[in-house]
Amino acid sequence: MMKDNLEVKTEEGDEKKWVHDSSVDHKGKVPLRASTGSWKAAFFIIAIETSERLSFFGIATSLVLYLTKVMHHDLKTAARNVNYWSGVTTLMPLFGGFIADSYMGRYTTVLASSIFYLMGLILLTLSWFLPSLKPCDDTGLFTKPRRIHEVVFFLAIYLISFGTGGHKPSLESFGADQFDEDHDEERRQKMSFFNWWNCALCTGLIVGVTLIVYVQDNISWGAADIIFTVVMVFSLIIFVLGRPFYRYRVPTGSPLTPMLQVLVASFSKRKLQHPSDPAQLYEVPKSIGNNKRFLCHTNKLKFLDKAAILVNDGGLVEKQSPWNLASVTKVEETKLIINMIPIWVSTIPFGICVAQTATFFVKQGTTLNRKIGNGFEIPPASIFTVSALGMVVSVAIYDKILVPVLRRVTQNERGINILQRIGFGMVFCIAAMIAAALVERKRLEAVERDPLKGSLTMSIFWLAPQFLIIGFGDGFTLVGLQEYFYDQVPDSMRSLGIAFYLSVMGAASFLSSMLITVVDHMTEKSGKSWFGKDLNSSRLDKFYWLLAAMSTLNLFLFAFLASRFSYKRVQKVVVADCYEDKSDYESVETKV
Repeated sequence: MMKDNLEVKTEEGDEKKWVHDSSVDHKGKVPLRASTGSWKAAFFIIAIETSERLSFFGIATSLVLYLTKVMHHDLKTAARNVNYWSGVTTLMPLFGGFIADSYMGRYTTVLASSIFYLMGLILLTLSWFLPSLKPCDDTGLFTKPRRIHEVVFFLAIYLISFGTGGHKPSLESFGADQFDEDHDEERRQKMSFFNWWNCALCTGLIVGVTLIVYVQDNISWGAADIIFTVVMVFSLIIFVLGRPFYRYRVPTGSPLTPMLQVLVASFSKRKLQHPSDPAQLYEVPKSIGNNKRFLCHTNKLKFLDKAAILVNDGGLVEKQSPWNLASVTKVEETKLIINMIPIWVSTIPFGICVAQTATFFVKQGTTLNRKIGNGFEIPPASIFTVSALGMVVSVAIYDKILVPVLRRVTQNERGINILQRIGFGMVFCIAAMIAAALVERKRLEAVERDPLKGSLTMSIFWLAPQFLIIGFGDGFTLVGLQEYFYDQVPDSMRSLGIAFYLSVMGAASFLSSMLITVVDHMTEKSGKSWFGKDLNSSRLDKFYWLLAAMSTLNLFLFAFLASRFSYKRVQKVVVADCYEDKSDYESVETKV
């Protein structure tokens, strides 16, 4: 008997040495836990994320200034062009995530997209230094840049958008893949991964909006482009050096095909009666499913369950077309995506508020007194540092203080569930819009009192509260959205999951541009547009109040949807059905 127990323990110990979550090592074999994955691999991935975000935020936060100073666009046109670029940049990951999940794999997609990213950075550098592509001739006296410079400049930044489209969703999901969800310690590490991933993101942002923006303002835009290019090359080398330590997920074809099969099968069987016992629904035997994780049956969207109804007494199941019979797990994966749509829509107003930070918030900084100390002038975009610090502080407090306390109170491994975290951040977003409206009103009053000096009597640090508050909100909502869309999508759609999160911001950027156009048209009809040629002839304070009101109404909608949301429930052994609760994730193990 003792011998049998010893053999069982030995087998369990051997099992724990290997990672059985469908991942492979760089040789295509089952990964050894001690030498692959976890933080040892994640650090290489976080390194390239830091440098990529440095380049991205160095460009993004100063883009509105480049368009107004170098391109001589008016405020409305510049804001719209920034929003269009931001929209494309954050919607392209839907394409990149699909390619990564379906065909190329995440590691290969990151490498390929990094090449496009580098091409964009090199072209951006050439557009400043190459005589035939420079914005103006050597005299520097111009009111409009050369057409060739505009074409090359926009081609360069949209090449960067294309690179980000594959880079961003694949890299973040690849980093999360380094942690095994079926291993207690690594599962908890994964919960912290998204928090510290965003700290790395903020580190890149801080360097981008301080050192890089200073170089842009005091040396040249081209010098900053050279820094972006060199840093990106070195970080790419570091990423490749980490190859032996990574765990890889082999792409299994389009993750959208199984969803379409479920819809077709459920429609073709729409006239069949739903079985009273969910155990009668078809599920792939565990032995056939290998390491695939199975999902518990839920009672929502029951019409889709008809795709899993067995006909002809279940005879010759293996010969039935997947367009006529789907497993319970495939049905539940389809339900997951459908249930996410309302949540996705209800987070867009938050994204619209965040979109203002890269346009109007930065432009406000150009009108304020930026001098400190002995005449040193802070670049307008450097105020973004306050937002990044707010995000780092909120993430650190949440991860190291709130989560341990809340775990004891709620008995939830995460402390609070993901959607509660997202909703809490939305409250900060509303507060940020209110603070921005109050500060902008004060700035306009200063202009009215002294039209000559205008708002130069006010320090740029008047903008600190709105940046700090929205940074706190980002630490809850943005990180929560990343975790939500990665965790709650089917396992085969992890890159697309991150792309769904990014698409929230992309859709918000496009809608922000549309909202500006609509508000501009409506307010112009009633007398004076809220968006003039410059800030002093605009009424941004009223626009901020509008965003605060919209976000408040949306918060109630989000709270209602979140209260009715059913989180993904995973089982280790196929069972007839599983009960539902409000926990984010639970591995349900049932003895059979």
